[in-house]
Amino acid sequence: MMRALALAAAIVASAFVNAAEPYPAKVIRMIVPYSPGGTGDNIGRAVGAKLGEFLGQQVIIDNRPGAGGNIGAEATVRAAPDGYTVVMAATSLASNPALQRKMPFDPLKDLVPVSGCCEVPIIVVVHPSLPMKDIKEFVAYAKAYPGKLTYASSGIGTSSHLAAELFRVQTGVDMLHAPYKTDALAMPDLLSGQVRAGRLRALAVSTAQRSPLAPELPTVAEAGVPGYEFSGWFGIFAPAATPREIVNKIAAAAVKAVQSPDLRERLSQQGFMAVASGPEQFAAFFRGEVAKWARVVKEGGLQPQD
Repeated sequence: MMRALALAAAIVASAFVNAAEPYPAKVIRMIVPYSPGGTGDNIGRAVGAKLGEFLGQQVIIDNRPGAGGNIGAEATVRAAPDGYTVVMAATSLASNPALQRKMPFDPLKDLVPVSGCCEVPIIVVVHPSLPMKDIKEFVAYAKAYPGKLTYASSGIGTSSHLAAELFRVQTGVDMLHAPYKTDALAMPDLLSGQVRAGRLRALAVSTAQRSPLAPELPTVAEAGVPGYEFSGWFGIFAPAATPREIVNKIAAAAVKAVQSPDLRERLSQQGFMAVASGPEQFAAFFRGEVAKWARVVKEGGLQPQD
């Protein structure tokens, strides 16, 4: 009995020591719910590497693509809420509740926003065989030939899809959607009646202000659609029950990472704008995004997907 009590005491003591270990005490897994080599993967790897430097632990990337980001996000929801599993989610996390008929989790209840990381401006481009030279001409052409224009996106609920649907709702144009699994797969088709450097015509950027990445391009709003504004975004989320002190520690490291000159430059070179925000600011932004896309989906008459 004495040996058993001593063993039990040792186990309890060991558990107490482990529980008291300062976070992070081991490798952190960042789930990226997108395929390797795509936009989300590039951002996850860039931010994850720098985040690991500031946390003092390696951050490994776990690609879990599928279902508009839901597969990776759900894996995060079901992970232990101990700070060792996070997800680099994107705009689709906010739009999926409106676009998908059956959600396996509630993003507002089952995940906690940790930190915003970057924004992705969308550039409106057309095949050079089309006659339009600016957004006003694009809208006029689309209205003259309803249902004849097809736009490519990197999938249902992705930034390119949502930007186009917001444009469609605000202008009243009728365009057909051609979703692809990734943005890379859309390019060959856009170049052959189907888009790549030198073989597209850029018309405008989706953001509220001109992008420093393409300052010569007007915004969609100033080019003819007043009030139009869209930025895709990426940010870090953790399981909902993750302790607040751990969330705050990850967020502080993420903000430092995104503000570091080398990461900002790396993101800029890939077409992303670094945006650092803490848990409260990012949570308020995320709630607004969920409400916004529910409204756009309803006004646009989009049918939820199974």
